[in-house]
Amino acid sequence: MADSTFDIVSKVDPMEVDNALNQAHKEVAQRYDFKNVGASIAMSGEKVLMKANTEERVKAILEVFESKLIKRGISLRSLDAGEPFASGKEYRIETTMKAGIDQENAKKIGKIIRDEGPKGVKSQIQGDELRVSSKSRDDLQSVMALLKGKDLDVALQFVNFR
Repeated sequence: MADSTFDIVSKVDPMEVDNALNQAHKEVAQRYDFKNVGASIAMSGEKVLMKANTEERVKAILEVFESKLIKRGISLRSLDAGEPFASGKEYRIETTMKAGIDQENAKKIGKIIRDEGPKGVKSQIQGDELRVSSKSRDDLQSVMALLKGKDLDVALQFVNFR
């Protein structure tokens, strides 16, 4: 009998991010505390740029965007938000969406599977994802439960379970 496998990936649906961004833009445009202060949120290339005239207001825009991402089912672990910085008379925050599992986190996940997972479960790094294989599907499901319980730096999704 062939081994059962699944892949561990960290991906973000760009359409959901776009929808969350549009919802945040509408709320920033309509909210009373953001009127006449130069508050804005917009996508520029791969980055989301937030602007306002004070540091507190630009942080409030980030909170609005984070709440919209959560409502759309996107983990905040995928959001890489920078610190507010002054640019002329306004403050800005640049954020990016992280996609893929970097080598350091992939090695950390592989070590967790080796040390704490069931015997006979193998993992291998394939680019920006991990393939986990075992003879038993129950072992693979216990690995999924183990990784869901861990507090890792990346948002994980489990795909291609066969």
